[in-house]
Amino acid sequence: MKYLSFVFLFVAFTIHSQTTKVGTVDVDFILSKMPELAGVQKQVQDYTKGLESDLQKKMKDLEDGVADYKQNETNYTINQRKTKQDSLLQMENDITKFQQNGNQLILLKQEEYMRPLYDKVGKALEKVAAGGEYTQVLLRDNSIVYVDNRFDLTLAVLKEMGIEVKPEE
Repeated sequence: MKYLSFVFLFVAFTIHSQTTKVGTVDVDFILSKMPELAGVQKQVQDYTKGLESDLQKKMKDLEDGVADYKQNETNYTINQRKTKQDSLLQMENDITKFQQNGNQLILLKQEEYMRPLYDKVGKALEKVAAGGEYTQVLLRDNSIVYVDNRFDLTLAVLKEMGIEVKPEE
């Protein structure tokens, strides 16, 4: 009987020590309330404008090169024509590559600018989760079927970061 009591206590202790407390957090909502987000958006917008300016310059150079070629085509030798045509074709290919890579460059730059905000949210979330003894925190998105709002840490994280939210939000 003592053995059975010991096994029962061991199992009960093991089950008790492995209990989990799960919470959720809406990171997108938190980011939308951060005042720093406007600065990040401005930086991304400025970077995008810079890329657009570079693209316009490349396109202008191509247009000028084509106009020059058409104007002086009769004065070029066959080798000069071939060289000019290859140069214009290379410029056109560069523009196409630049356009294709532009969106990726913008996304990479946006991630770079957003990283400090994500770090700030992460640190606040760690404090809130540790304070509430949460063992797991899930992102609140469309893949979660049901969430009891009592376990949503979004507002607590905002409060930890010193950001006030109106009740209707």
